[in-house]
Amino acid sequence: MWMPVLYEMESNEMLEFIKDFGLILLVCKSLGLLSKRLGAPQVVGEIIGGLILGPCLMDWIESGDTISLFAEIGVILMMFSTGLGTDLKQLIKTGKTAFLMALAGVVVPLLGGTVLYACIYGFGAIGSNEFFSGLFIGTIMTATSVSITVATLQELGKINTKLGTTIVSAAIIDDVIGMIVLTCVIGAASGKGGSFSTILIKTILFFIFAFVVGYVVNRGMGLLDKKYPRTQRVPIFSLAACFLMAYIAEKVFGIADITGAYIMGVALASVDDAEYIEKKIDISAYMIFAPIFFANIGLQTNINHMSEDMILFSFLFVIVALVCKVFGCGVVARLSGFDTKDALKAGVGMMTRGEVALIVTQKGLSIGLVDPSFFSAVILLIIVSSIATPLLLKVMYKEPAAV
Repeated sequence: MWMPVLYEMESNEMLEFIKDFGLILLVCKSLGLLSKRLGAPQVVGEIIGGLILGPCLMDWIESGDTISLFAEIGVILMMFSTGLGTDLKQLIKTGKTAFLMALAGVVVPLLGGTVLYACIYGFGAIGSNEFFSGLFIGTIMTATSVSITVATLQELGKINTKLGTTIVSAAIIDDVIGMIVLTCVIGAASGKGGSFSTILIKTILFFIFAFVVGYVVNRGMGLLDKKYPRTQRVPIFSLAACFLMAYIAEKVFGIADITGAYIMGVALASVDDAEYIEKKIDISAYMIFAPIFFANIGLQTNINHMSEDMILFSFLFVIVALVCKVFGCGVVARLSGFDTKDALKAGVGMMTRGEVALIVTQKGLSIGLVDPSFFSAVILLIIVSSIATPLLLKVMYKEPAAV
């Protein structure tokens, strides 16, 4: 007797998910396209769609295990795609200045976010939950999303200047350093990695392992690509490598799975058909899984019961996050030989936040480092930085600047 009942329950759950999936795609992609038409990133519209469908407004969809699973796949695919789009030659070209800018763009916001959290919610002892929560807020601030900056610089015809190349390269390196910081913080906070020295050793071992495996996969995929160029088997085997690296990273080394996916993307970035692989991956990632991920952010956010502390925190979070990026990156650019105006442009160009900040926040939520209410602060930061950055760059580039 229990088998039909169990089947009926599973069937009903599947039907609910199919309905939720349809609503997410319809509402979130529609608002994403509207957002793009208005000059903002599509991600803003997709998050707003989740806010509308979730407990903030309509309360039609509840974030469950199935939606969370699809969202996790979306995260892995997006990070893999980001790695595939990495321009290694450009990264090497700008070298020292880009690296120092990226380092400052991680260290200054990390400290700023940690201190901000401590000032509002209290200073926790080293190793306590409060300590790791504050450190994680700083980790969220380290993320940089350069896509909006790139689009603006291309529109202004400044993407191939020394400053433009430096900004893009610094943003790429920023993500790599940010992933390392995220890995260490999550490993220490979750207790999976043991002591800090153990986590550091595991991190080093992972990157050695990733370099060796990445080289082997790169050579193998290069040979496959030459023999069967632009065929389906190339992106399929690349995707398999992505998921296996993501699994090994977290299961064996205690490293975030998204780090493994990103590294595998970087490893395949130099393959002849890397652009073709990225295009094929994007079909699944950005048509199906990514909208669910961004919608899930909205579904897990409930601003109806925001406390006064959270409202104050959200406001200060945005201010500190923007100022820390501009100050940290701008000072390094100035010390590296750029004039004051161009140094300020470099800082402004690095202050945008996007998908990576959301991915980092989601990771913290999954292990209990942050409360879902903190999503509201991150969403506000993404919206403000996405609007402010292109406007400020356009104003600043009205005057001629040395390149």
